[in-house]
Amino acid sequence: MTETLSPELEAVVARAAAAAPAFAATRPEERARAIVAVADSLEAHRDELVAIAMRETGLTEVRLAGEVTRTAVQLRLFADTLVDGGYLGARIDHADTDFALGVRPDIRRTHLPVGPVINFSASNFPFAFSVMGGDSAAVLAAGCPLIVKAHSGHPELSDATAAVATEALAAAGMPEGTFQLIHGREAGVSVLKDPRIKAGAFTGSIAVGRLLADIAASRPAPIPFFGELGSVNPVFVTADAIAERAAEIAEGFLTSVSGSAGQLCTKPGFVFAPAGSALPAAIQTAASDFPEHRLLDPRIARSFDERRNAILGSEGVTAVLPGGIRFDEAGHGWATPTIVSVPLDGFRASAEALAEEAFGPLSIVVEVPEGTDLAAIMPEFFEGNLTGTLHLSSAEASGETANAGELRALVAALSLQVGRVLFNGWSTGVAVTPAQQHGGPWPATTNDASTSVGTAAITRFMRPVAYQNAPAAFLPEALRDENPAGVPQAIAPAGESKSWGARWR
Repeated sequence: MTETLSPELEAVVARAAAAAPAFAATRPEERARAIVAVADSLEAHRDELVAIAMRETGLTEVRLAGEVTRTAVQLRLFADTLVDGGYLGARIDHADTDFALGVRPDIRRTHLPVGPVINFSASNFPFAFSVMGGDSAAVLAAGCPLIVKAHSGHPELSDATAAVATEALAAAGMPEGTFQLIHGREAGVSVLKDPRIKAGAFTGSIAVGRLLADIAASRPAPIPFFGELGSVNPVFVTADAIAERAAEIAEGFLTSVSGSAGQLCTKPGFVFAPAGSALPAAIQTAASDFPEHRLLDPRIARSFDERRNAILGSEGVTAVLPGGIRFDEAGHGWATPTIVSVPLDGFRASAEALAEEAFGPLSIVVEVPEGTDLAAIMPEFFEGNLTGTLHLSSAEASGETANAGELRALVAALSLQVGRVLFNGWSTGVAVTPAQQHGGPWPATTNDASTSVGTAAITRFMRPVAYQNAPAAFLPEALRDENPAGVPQAIAPAGESKSWGARWR
């Protein structure tokens, strides 16, 4: 039974539903100009938006200003992508009277916008995964009306960003109802349940993401839900890599763990290093006086404090850098990075307490005895993750050292459980580029076939449709023989079917 929305929410959803046909019918060039206008306007209002974000989130001016740039770049990337049209997956099978299985009709397949989408924005990326962040950019590029549920951690910023986007989209001639903002968890859930909403997106905790995914799946007509949830992003460092560049690895590790107070979904939560290596000492040497960094809000700070105490109190855990957290009179937590180490046997014994994500500036070095099967570590301790990283020596990178087989097996194991495998780098800093994969098996995401960064992100909000024996006048432009939009088309001409597979005999 459909729930009745409040008058305010009913108006929002009704506007989105009414806008869907008109917005889907806009030409790619029109949508491209509209989202580029949003990008330009965000950058034009950068100073005022960043000032609000600093006050509400405690993140630094440099981080937030860079996040505005990242958001604008992703919008512009999607503008070029939607005009290029490759994401449409246009396929044309010409009619074939001599088809191997009998007469083949003319069949043409493309992707169409799913309709109105609700996006639940993130706390830790007030621009890049919030009101006009990656998910929102993908929704609009796909041609779907967008309703954003603002995050409670930065409501004023959400309203200000929404005002900038609304004005830019209206000036670009987009239909009323193309973009709207709502506040409140209950409001977001109510909209997610509405049958006029055709997909959902979310960035946040496993608990809330699972709740929303279950709601989307349990609707009378289930809808796709794309949630980015939790990840610990394990790192494996070889003995030769440590011998070759321990100081460099330690410095990069600390920078990655401490950046934005460790409140990043790609923070390296675990480093597996040979027992007795020089890495812990190199970490101590590399540690300077880290300034305190405010965590996003008091709730997150309390959760981090509890998690940190539980880890420090676990059997076998030794503090490499003790770090700390203090609370001010407003309840905000100010943290410095904590790095601990634990032998593999100790980690195995306390895995239930240690393997869970610590959202904040904390990471665990697991000391691995010589001869350990590294490829077996991932399935033993972890479910899905966004990333997995290997640090190799220059000789090991050639793939010709004595341990090359072991390293290949580790890469294969990582590839089964993460969305992105990195070499000699750090997982924080997700490049906004066409080939990027920002997703992974559960619980990293609710749908491991999707990505929330990169041009493939658009296809989450589209669905395939095939047209059989359709007159040209009734075909989408992407499927017409004259191809007026100039999009890539995969064409299967008549007469080929009887030679399929012949080359392999």
